[in-house]
Amino acid sequence: MTKRMEIEERLREAFSPDTLEVVDDTESHRGHAGFTEGVESHFNVKIRSEQFRDMSRIARHRAVHAALGAELIGRIHALAIDADV
Repeated sequence: MTKRMEIEERLREAFSPDTLEVVDDTESHRGHAGFTEGVESHFNVKIRSEQFRDMSRIARHRAVHAALGAELIGRIHALAIDADV
């Protein structure tokens, strides 16, 4: 299973989102820190879920990180999160 697929699976399970887009943006970081040929390392996540309704932006980001878990987060160099209702 790819990291992109792991991210999608964990976020679907945790938030039952109305919208979920996980984009592997690794290739656009070629030559930058954290880039390794053939390794997924940079991701953009757009997620919309009612569970975020009463959360601040920071709380939403913390919830996404918690849902992904420390082990998976540790294997990702960069994660851009756009979380809203």
